[in-house]
Amino acid sequence: MPINRIAVGTADEARHPNTLKAGLAEFISTLIFVYAGQGSGMAFAKLTAGAANTPAGLVAASVAHGFALFVAVAIGANISGGHVNPAVTFGAFVGGNITLLNGIVYWIAQLLGSTVACLLLKFTTGGMETSAFALATDCSTWNALVMEIVMTFGLVYTVYATAIDPKKGNIGIIAPLAIGLIVAANILAGGAFDGASMNPAVAFGPALVSWNFVNHWIYWVGPLVGGAIAGLVYEFIFIGHQEPASADYQRLFA
Repeated sequence: MPINRIAVGTADEARHPNTLKAGLAEFISTLIFVYAGQGSGMAFAKLTAGAANTPAGLVAASVAHGFALFVAVAIGANISGGHVNPAVTFGAFVGGNITLLNGIVYWIAQLLGSTVACLLLKFTTGGMETSAFALATDCSTWNALVMEIVMTFGLVYTVYATAIDPKKGNIGIIAPLAIGLIVAANILAGGAFDGASMNPAVAFGPALVSWNFVNHWIYWVGPLVGGAIAGLVYEFIFIGHQEPASADYQRLFA
């Protein structure tokens, strides 16, 4: 049972140079992702006199986030596994592919990366607001919560299938592209309703810098639940104990 592999880890492991390098890689990847993704929305708002909530704005956000995540995952894959998302890290943890303490290092790095990206955006745009995620007027909190769970399930399931599964074979080469594409598609599906976060770090940076935490809990609970379900489903049904976890995730803790 994969639950037997879930581990807290040790303080020495969390302070290991490989773990710290992995944390730095997560910080840089998340910074790049949030700066490009959040920045695209700010740029579109500037060019359209604040009318970013349009079909064209949704497509622009989808493309920018998909491309940026593709790059962010690719540049971090060989160092940290390219999580770029606390929900992905949590999904890997519940599947026994990363320890709790190492996961916390990743979380801290991801949240810092998002926050620094938003601070840099606010500075480089002359003080423009980094808008926090918000619900559409016809989208209830429960609608948004279920949507975040479903979208993040799809994202983390994709991560497992293309990056973590030891049987992935050559399909692992396209993992960053597949992960970027599922996020881009989910933004097209859910962006008009709750912003389609799928990532607590992506929601946290703009909320902190703009100091707007209205309904912010949705963007933590939904992605973490969706990521956990995906991790458990894939591990229990498709991986189990037949083979060890992917070498990409083992390398850090050897």
